[in-house]
Amino acid sequence: MATVDLTAASFDETASRDGIVLVDFWASWCGPCRQFAPVYQRASEKHPDITFAKVDTEAEPALAATFDIRSIPTLMAIRDGVIVFAQPGALPDQLLESLITQIRALDMDDVRAKLAARSG
Repeated sequence: MATVDLTAASFDETASRDGIVLVDFWASWCGPCRQFAPVYQRASEKHPDITFAKVDTEAEPALAATFDIRSIPTLMAIRDGVIVFAQPGALPDQLLESLITQIRALDMDDVRAKLAARSG
C-alpha cells in the first residue's frame, strides 16, 4: 500500500479510523528522514491493513506543533483513534516490524481503561 500524505484538514479523519494508523513526521531536508523513508515504504507494502501516513513538517508546521514534534523523523502510532506510541528516531526494518507486532497485540479495552484512570 502506498503511504498517504496528511494535512491539518485530513489528519483527524484518518487518525480516528478503526485499526492502526502509523504517522511519519518528516521533512525533505532531514537525512535520517530520507534513510527511514524506504523502511517505512517497505513496511507499508507488507501490511496493507495498516494506514501508513506521512506529515511533512515543513508544509504542516501547525500540525507538527499540535503534537509537539521537536525532532524528526518522529513515528506516531494510533490504534482505534488512540495514540499508543510516539517517538523520534529512524527505525530499522526489524524494529518497525516489532513495533507493529506490539501494536497489533495491544488490548485496547485495557489501554482505554488505563487512560481513563489517568485522566479521572
